[in-house]
Amino acid sequence: MPPSQLKRLKASLREQGVTGPQKSKKQKQEDRKGKNDSRIQRNAALQQIRDSFNPFEVKANNRPAKFQSFTAHPKKDAVQRPGVTKSMGEEARRATLLPEIQRRNKTGGIIDRRIGENDPTMTPEERALQRFAQEKMRKKGGASLFDLEADDDLEETALTHGGKALDLDRDDFDMEGLEGSDDESDRGLKRRRSSAGSEEDDDDEDMSDAEGQDPDKPARKKSKAEVMKEVIAKSKMHKYERQKAKEDDDDLREELDQGLQEMLSLLRGVKPPPKAEKPTMEAGMNPERLAMLQGKSREEAEREYDVRLRQMAMDKRAAPTTRTKTEEEQAIEEAYRLKELESSRLRRMQGEESEEEPEVEDKKSKKKVGTEVAPEDEEDMGDDAAQFGLPTQQYDGKKDTVVHDDEDEFLMEDDLIASGSDIDVSDEDSEDEEDSDAEEGAAAADEDDDEEDEFVRGILGDKDEKSEKKAAAPAAPSGLAYTYECPRSHEELLAIFGKLAVEDIPVAVQRIRALYHPSLTADNKQKLADFSVALVDHISYMAKEKQSFAVIETLIRHLHSLSRTYPGTIGKAFRTHMSAMHESGVFNAGDLVILTAISSIYPTSDHFHQVVTPAITLMGRWLEMTAPAPANLATGAFIVALCTKYQSLSKRYIPEAVRYTIKALQLRPQPSEKDLQPHVNNLLAMAELWSAKLAFGQIFSPAALSALQALKGQKKSSQHLSIMLSQARLRRRPLELHHHRPLPIRTSIPKFEENFNPDKHYDPDRERADAAKLKKEYKRERKGAVRELRKDANFIAREQLREKKERDAEYEKKYKRLVAEIQGEEGHEAKQYEREKRMRKSKR
Repeated sequence: MPPSQLKRLKASLREQGVTGPQKSKKQKQEDRKGKNDSRIQRNAALQQIRDSFNPFEVKANNRPAKFQSFTAHPKKDAVQRPGVTKSMGEEARRATLLPEIQRRNKTGGIIDRRIGENDPTMTPEERALQRFAQEKMRKKGGASLFDLEADDDLEETALTHGGKALDLDRDDFDMEGLEGSDDESDRGLKRRRSSAGSEEDDDDEDMSDAEGQDPDKPARKKSKAEVMKEVIAKSKMHKYERQKAKEDDDDLREELDQGLQEMLSLLRGVKPPPKAEKPTMEAGMNPERLAMLQGKSREEAEREYDVRLRQMAMDKRAAPTTRTKTEEEQAIEEAYRLKELESSRLRRMQGEESEEEPEVEDKKSKKKVGTEVAPEDEEDMGDDAAQFGLPTQQYDGKKDTVVHDDEDEFLMEDDLIASGSDIDVSDEDSEDEEDSDAEEGAAAADEDDDEEDEFVRGILGDKDEKSEKKAAAPAAPSGLAYTYECPRSHEELLAIFGKLAVEDIPVAVQRIRALYHPSLTADNKQKLADFSVALVDHISYMAKEKQSFAVIETLIRHLHSLSRTYPGTIGKAFRTHMSAMHESGVFNAGDLVILTAISSIYPTSDHFHQVVTPAITLMGRWLEMTAPAPANLATGAFIVALCTKYQSLSKRYIPEAVRYTIKALQLRPQPSEKDLQPHVNNLLAMAELWSAKLAFGQIFSPAALSALQALKGQKKSSQHLSIMLSQARLRRRPLELHHHRPLPIRTSIPKFEENFNPDKHYDPDRERADAAKLKKEYKRERKGAVRELRKDANFIAREQLREKKERDAEYEKKYKRLVAEIQGEEGHEAKQYEREKRMRKSKR
């Protein structure tokens, strides 16, 4: 089977180098140098891949062109692009047809006759150059009168103003005539300009001498380039002089501003006080280190440092909060979250791979840190977790408060440990730290969740207990300690729980989780991970010892909340138990509890899951390899019920469960009704679960129905199953052939032409052949014209619809504005009119 388009696309992207493994820092720096080239190559590769994956973008002829070997260089086949042609036609209509529609029924207008405006081949620079040249040509006739470079021998041609000749050599920026200017600065400017003018004259003489011209001969007329160079040089010189003068003025102004205060104080007759000298920075010693050297003990200094550091770390800052949402907004948000979660579950149930998995979390879960520090020698299960839908392990050095939105998790605050127990939980060196924590107060749990209150009730205690002083006794009056060592194995856990009553185990587990919360120290993450593995072993042990199932269920709920923080470790512990089940081939009570815990902790509807899939495989293997017997009827009924629970959402068919149930009902000698009733319930539950499948009749008929009918006291069950089978038969529809219209058999014998060529016409009448050719060309041209007219009509209709929508929107806006104004201004009169109208109706 050929690969899918997605796989082909990924392979093409990988081959072209668009995607691939993550590049190192050095490779990224090298890629930045040739960024433009790499971008061009990448765009070209993407365009090539896009063309190859879209067969409708390129259109080629079915038959090749005639006479392919006519020359040494064969002609390539014509390739058409319908999409590009359509877009070009649309642009052409917008450029030609749309202006015609807009100018329809209009007279007058402006014709743009600027040079090069209607020539698309000319660049803006060329247009400007052409216009400048044309302007020069037009003004050439009368421009000689005002030519500054022309010979001014005649005095009557000189420019005058008020009877005085204009001095063109005079600088326009001369500040001589301005009022308020300093005489000295004016004279300085004049001197600088006169000196600069003399230097320019000397430069001109040098240039004339260098050019070899005779000074006695009349000076030649300067070219335009030379004139422009002189103008630019003079402009730069004047600009520099203005900047220099401005800088001198600024320096003088700053100097005056600095001495202004002294002048004002002298005018007032008060002598200013002398300025204090700035203290010089001398090398000194840290006061705390100096105190240590002066006799303070090192232990006391370190203890004080630790206490201050902990106070600074535990100091809570006010965090900005979002506004309180209304009930409607909360309901909409919750509905959206549930919808996203259900769509994600359905994708995982179908085995679909989604590139962007939506992360739908509550406000609390946004602060959640689901990381786990795994040891180096532990097996890397990241790939399996990603394949089967579990969250991957992330390693992060940050320590944040873990807040779960699970119903079994409790809110963990920094001072939770010292609030309820008021005893030491660390070494002797941390006594002062615990005293400071006990004074801060206890944390408040979430009061909205009743189940969460049940979990934290044993830790938080009453308000009176929070305000008590530090207790000396390490145990409560009930005999249950407040602190325990975190067990890292099942043996250590048994050593602790063996001294407790079974009913007190959940409270002890909860206190251990509180004492060794990951937010307290970095080592607690690994400790709680090992403790989770020990809990998995312990629920199996409790089932073997036939202890209270309510306590087991509470421990499973603890595992459910811990699996969010340590998914890989707990999943590996369950897989270890299932490996032992596979090797033994026999299920005991502990194995059944393990399978039940898996169904409560993990999503059983996923298509592939690293924990659920092996569990279903083990149960199917046991049902297939085990023959029903009175000794294993209860175990088989429990496993079949568990399989039904696993498939309650995905509704996948498990043939081993149906086979074992039917064999158990057909067992002879027939067991008691009490032993067979669970199997009957399982059979009916499976029938309800798979009633929508097409093979429902083949699955439960005739073996299951006959097995139920043979049992005594199961008449209602057999009738129920028979009704479901009959309804399934009614829903089925037999296959039918298509109803085609009957075609008559052709009886005429066709006329065959030897050496027939489909590209050749065989009409002997030349005139008729030419007429047929003309008709064919006319038909082709007519079809093309009709096609273009239809496209024009569609374009016009789209434009008219767009304009109509714009007019309607503008009219609606105007109408609503007028109605709002009328209602605002005439509301009282309208109410009065309605009141009079009702009065007239009442009088009638």
